[in-house]
Amino acid sequence: MRVLVVEDEPLMAEAIRDGLRLEAIAADIAGDGDTALELLSLNGYDIAVLDRDIPGPSGDEVAAHIVSSGSGIPILMLTAADRIDDKATGFELGADDYLTKPFDLQELVLRLRALDRRRGHSRPPVRELAGLRLDAFRREVYRDDRYIAVTRKQFAVLEVLMSAEGGVVSAEELLERAWDENADPFTNAVRITVSALRKRLGEPWVIATVPGVGYRIDVDDSTRHD
Repeated sequence: MRVLVVEDEPLMAEAIRDGLRLEAIAADIAGDGDTALELLSLNGYDIAVLDRDIPGPSGDEVAAHIVSSGSGIPILMLTAADRIDDKATGFELGADDYLTKPFDLQELVLRLRALDRRRGHSRPPVRELAGLRLDAFRREVYRDDRYIAVTRKQFAVLEVLMSAEGGVVSAEELLERAWDENADPFTNAVRITVSALRKRLGEPWVIATVPGVGYRIDVDDSTRHD
């Protein structure tokens, strides 16, 4: 999952980003409305977390832009404004959820997971494919009912691959969805992470490399090495 966090307090924004990374959620930060609109035009996000009171175009204006764009990106308002009429206005603008400051990071994570689940009714919280079972809420991975310990980044990569349901996912798409805007597009992190994940999952290899294209979960057990 990749989210956009629009928050003008640098320490707060960095704390949220670092906390989400620990939960295998990639997060980009925008400190003002103009930066938020620019990032939305450049990247694909699963969820937008908006502080309403930000420099430049307000969080409300950013929310209105998201809604009018038709992208369907869920919006979570994250703000100190906790009055009922403030919340009502936020929901009227198109917000899908509302979390007031101060807040517990784990609650934010749970709300993000819930929004991501509701975004596509066909996407269950537990994915099963080719003998693999991935529980997004418990962050657990099983192969043939055997628990597999994976790192946070490996979990994020596997989640993207399994969501493709056997389709090919390019290295660029993995970098975009499992990392964040600070990732070096020329890095070999994707190849290294996929290779390590493949070994964690064990033989027969369940992650196939499609030369020159990307990676996929092999539902036919005909995988190849890198």
